[in-house]
Amino acid sequence: MAMTSANENVRYEPDDKPPPLIALGAGLQAAALIVAPVVLTVVIVARIAQQADGYISWAVFAALLISGITTVLQAVRVGRFGAGHVLIMGTSGAFIAVCVAALLEGGPSTMATLIVVSSLFQFLMASRLSLLRRVFTPVVSGTVIMLIGATVVPVLFDSLGDVTPTASRSAAPIAALATLVTVTGLVLRAPAAWRLWSPVIGIAVGCLVAALFGIYDTQPILDAPWMGVPVDSWPGLAVTPGAEFWALLPAFVVVTIVGAIETIGDGVAIQRVSRRSRRATDFRVVQGALNADGMGNLLSGLAGTLPNTTYSTSISLAEVTGIGARRVGVIIGTIFAVVAFFPKVAAVLIAIPAPVAAAYLLVLLGLLFIQGMKIIIQDGVDHRKAAVAGVSFWMGVGFQNQWIFPDLLGEGFLAVLFGNGMTAGAIIAIVMVFFMEATAPRRSHLEVALNMEELPKLGAFLRGFADSQSWQQADAERLVLVGEETLSGLLSQDSDPSEGRRRLLVTARPDGGGAELEFLCASEGENLEDRLSYLGEAPDIADVREVSFRLLRHYSSRVRHNKYHDVDIVTVTVEGPR
Repeated sequence: MAMTSANENVRYEPDDKPPPLIALGAGLQAAALIVAPVVLTVVIVARIAQQADGYISWAVFAALLISGITTVLQAVRVGRFGAGHVLIMGTSGAFIAVCVAALLEGGPSTMATLIVVSSLFQFLMASRLSLLRRVFTPVVSGTVIMLIGATVVPVLFDSLGDVTPTASRSAAPIAALATLVTVTGLVLRAPAAWRLWSPVIGIAVGCLVAALFGIYDTQPILDAPWMGVPVDSWPGLAVTPGAEFWALLPAFVVVTIVGAIETIGDGVAIQRVSRRSRRATDFRVVQGALNADGMGNLLSGLAGTLPNTTYSTSISLAEVTGIGARRVGVIIGTIFAVVAFFPKVAAVLIAIPAPVAAAYLLVLLGLLFIQGMKIIIQDGVDHRKAAVAGVSFWMGVGFQNQWIFPDLLGEGFLAVLFGNGMTAGAIIAIVMVFFMEATAPRRSHLEVALNMEELPKLGAFLRGFADSQSWQQADAERLVLVGEETLSGLLSQDSDPSEGRRRLLVTARPDGGGAELEFLCASEGENLEDRLSYLGEAPDIADVREVSFRLLRHYSSRVRHNKYHDVDIVTVTVEGPR
């Protein structure tokens, strides 16, 4: 339950303002790494779907511009839009299959309409995230993050040898090895100041070695125009969608929801790697990330380009560089937007040889995989959560590599859903978690006003629950004490003087011989979980109000406080009879 560990690698937290040179350097190296997949994903989809060059130019321009706008939005946070952290936005690889199908069946306007409609589901998920908390759990989010690495790494392994046929056989391995050794060496042993620059140094060394072997192709840079805005190629929307629209809409909605789960995981993970001291996950940050993600998809649909999403490499970059400052996110987004108007700049970044980029991304994805594991483990792992994570992860890997009945999937709807390991694994994890929730013991409910006058009702409710579980009187009173101290803790951080106007919903259900209590009320004040963490380092009873927190910490085995917009949810686990 205690969260006293510190992350000494973090040099700049979200609210910090690093020196301009450091912020600019971190922004440039992140943009250099990510602008290429943003552009190449669009080009690959359009080429497969046999689209005209004019549309490809427009789609690339729109994708870069929207990625830049939404990256800035994620960093600065406007109202309930944006995480307030460095979450880089870019075109989503999860949509490749469905977008190719939409382009082939109905053209760019049909694809654009499908993206606009499916983006609305992200706004709905963000607004109702508290209601979905028992399905989109940390074990689901962590498994999806782990699957990102598992699904992308095979592609990177192929890219390690992606050079022209005339190149020397040793060119690709030497360039990749030079990049990998440089980056890992700096990450493992370099001083903190040098570690900030490990990405750009590693890529620079790899490009230099690649140039010596003649695999750094500069011709696309020379051919690219300096400036250009292909506004005459905007495809518009399909005002009267046809049969192909309705046939593809379910697949677009499912992939959108899976992408939203990835964003949930990124919103959780970025909070863990951006601060020196651990704090409880603030799900208002996650809701903001989802809203910004939905806005990116909505703008992408209106512009007629591929949907975008948060890039999970944001977490790895923050961990490698130690920079979580928001101004870096603003710089990255601004660079994306500027590059959209200067195709030659984009060409310079895209020209980075594939073995060099792949070698560096291997480091980032390795760190990302561990972050997914941390999210699962730090939530607490029992045999049920272990089964969900293990089965869904390996099933996702199996579907990604076409090891699981590939002939039965065909080329239709099932192929879209299970042809991508992240999508398949996420669906399996959600189904397993939903089954656990549906078959769990029924919850007992009590609704009262949020004030101390309701303590007798709360005590009677908890004693009745303990009696139904055949608990002894001493254990029942321990459960009542936990409930009373949780209520006291909620009231101590309540800034609303008219306490009686706020309602409190209390639920209780058996949990492995113990009990799980859940307190739902309107969102106010600080996080109880953070306060309990603080008590681990504070002197004895520095404030009389902390007595309740200390008692709660002593008598409960776990306290989790999730803050959403408009609602607080405190979950307390109490051990059964001793």
